[in-house]
Amino acid sequence: MLPKQSAVAKQTLKDQKPMAVRMVELAQELFPLEDLALYWSVRIFLTWHDVPIGSLDIANAYQSVSVETLAKEIAKAPDLDFSHEHLLKCLPPERMPEHLSVSVIIPTCNRPEDLRRCLENLDRQRTDRFVEVIVVDNSPGSGLTPPVLEKFPNVKLVNEWRPGASYARNAGIKYSQGDIIITIDDDVTPPPHWLEQLISPLMQENVMAVTGNILPLELETPAQQLFEIYGMGGLCRGFCLFKMDGSQLPKSRVAIPVWELGASANAAFWAKIFQHPEIGLWEERLGAGVPVGGGEDLFLFYKILRAGFTHVYTPNAYVWHKHRRDMASLRRQIYGYSQGIIAHHIMTLRYYADWRAIVAIATMPIYYYKRARWQMMGKLRYPISLLLQEVLGHFMAAWGLLKSYQHGKSQPLSPCPTIQQDSPKHL
Repeated sequence: MLPKQSAVAKQTLKDQKPMAVRMVELAQELFPLEDLALYWSVRIFLTWHDVPIGSLDIANAYQSVSVETLAKEIAKAPDLDFSHEHLLKCLPPERMPEHLSVSVIIPTCNRPEDLRRCLENLDRQRTDRFVEVIVVDNSPGSGLTPPVLEKFPNVKLVNEWRPGASYARNAGIKYSQGDIIITIDDDVTPPPHWLEQLISPLMQENVMAVTGNILPLELETPAQQLFEIYGMGGLCRGFCLFKMDGSQLPKSRVAIPVWELGASANAAFWAKIFQHPEIGLWEERLGAGVPVGGGEDLFLFYKILRAGFTHVYTPNAYVWHKHRRDMASLRRQIYGYSQGIIAHHIMTLRYYADWRAIVAIATMPIYYYKRARWQMMGKLRYPISLLLQEVLGHFMAAWGLLKSYQHGKSQPLSPCPTIQQDSPKHL
């Protein structure tokens, strides 16, 4: 099926102009969008009582968007669901009991301004529970992180000298005290209601993991706009709540699409799962900072499902993500993500003899054929150079995984904590 073409996707790389990002609350009176003189187009995220329910693009040609135009575009947007059933899901969920504590773990590597913005927004969370924030400095030698934390005296700093986001998250888990572990990245900005929205699905029976939506903070550069086309939507996984559970794993003839569940940049877990014998810690041979630059979240989600638990994706708990601004960084990111998904399949084959991984890898050329065909037909404005970067990442995944294993020998892996309490299934 051909992906939907947005105002971004219809531009060529040379023609791409800055695109504004705005949010419109539909439970309130509409107002004109007047601060758009620097923007050729605008992406509007529509919310209902602070919950995103969809998005639309308007080519405003550097002009303001009137209430009439805004209402007209909203009315004809094809993907918006205003059904009573869907809007009921947007109501505030039942809150997690306040005696349950939360540890928010933030790996960081030489991005002080991003980290400062992230911490400032964490300070604005609307919650009465105990929340500890743990920043894991994955480049302690640079000295860039401690000055940021001087303004946040309640934030705990952990130094992790072994390079890799998974090493950093595991170090944070080691020093955490919360009943619930939240992982976010330093380049995300959470709104005030985010934390409670993210953890509330953990109250449901057998739910051990929750991921939320990830929306673009800005679309100022061609690289940021192209990342939104990559994967048919960047990091956004849609505006409908859904679940995956362990019962689906043995029934499916194809690999379970854990990549549809979101990412580690916006995720919550019962802390005890990291002590579970079938799950354990984040896989330190996968992820940013090691030769395979991704896939660690996919593999963890897979292990959670394989252990018989349920994973919930909730669009209600969204964060804003600052996409890479330049093309060189985007190419590296896409290469790492592409390596990561194949490495994830290889890991499921090696450790669990999951033959569906072979099918998934073998059918990748069909996916690329369709994408290349759409591009050549002018129906998908995604540069062939980036598509080739994806292909290269897939082809080099096995070699990258081998180097990651060698990296794991020189940088010893973290031991899995021993279980000191009952299985998380009984929480």
